[in-house]
Amino acid sequence: MNISIIKIGGNVIDYPEKLEEFLFLFSRFPGKKILVHGGGVLASKFGESLGVMPEMIDGRRITDKDTLDIVTMVYAGLINKQIVAKLQKLKQNALGMTGADGNLIQSKKRPVKKIDYGFVGDIKAINTDLLENLLDQDIIPVISAITHDKKGQLLNTNADGIASEMAVALSGKHRINLYYCFNKAGVLIDEKNDDSIIPLINDDIYQELKQENVIHSGMIPKLDNAFSALKKGVNLVWIGKAENLLLAAKGKVSGTMIESHKYDLY
Repeated sequence: MNISIIKIGGNVIDYPEKLEEFLFLFSRFPGKKILVHGGGVLASKFGESLGVMPEMIDGRRITDKDTLDIVTMVYAGLINKQIVAKLQKLKQNALGMTGADGNLIQSKKRPVKKIDYGFVGDIKAINTDLLENLLDQDIIPVISAITHDKKGQLLNTNADGIASEMAVALSGKHRINLYYCFNKAGVLIDEKNDDSIIPLINDDIYQELKQENVIHSGMIPKLDNAFSALKKGVNLVWIGKAENLLLAAKGKVSGTMIESHKYDLY
């Protein structure tokens, strides 16, 4: 089976018109597909309105108990069900899920080392049988960034990581393409200039750009997940603007393609 895993970020979800446009494109995306979503921007705003200020380190959210309650309500509740309802309107039979539903994503609380991330989950297992059964019935899984430890504890889990680990878990039996959609044209040399897009990145280029601080903050975990997925059997990873998703599906770059192998640029 050919399966596309498409991750959409909070920078698009936070704007109703952008979300509507993306979901319209998603509804026309060919083949079997899974949608993974975050919602960090909206969660941060909702938390601030309740006096819970977001704390981020290297693009990752510190999740205390109050923050966990907020991200669960926003990701698994408000955002997830709004997306499902809008997809149903577009005649896409979607099913909204967290990692706890159907034991879809089991994780463990991240151990405390230099940083205590709180109630943040590192993925241990993906229930690929459940995903395959849903896709066989032409049901689109819409998965929020909340997992569980099988001991009754919900855990906030990086949505990019969920998309990557899910792609890897399914790649043993299927051909998997992974798409990261957000509000930028791709990986940029200058984050304020969409014309500075880097059309292709391999591991050598990535390490060099990190050392030069061209790539930093939230883009680092996104690219770490992309390279990890490719090295473990995923067919393709693309990063770009949500509105360019269909172009990417047709093989037109219009974003950044990630390649795992090293090669001579000259």
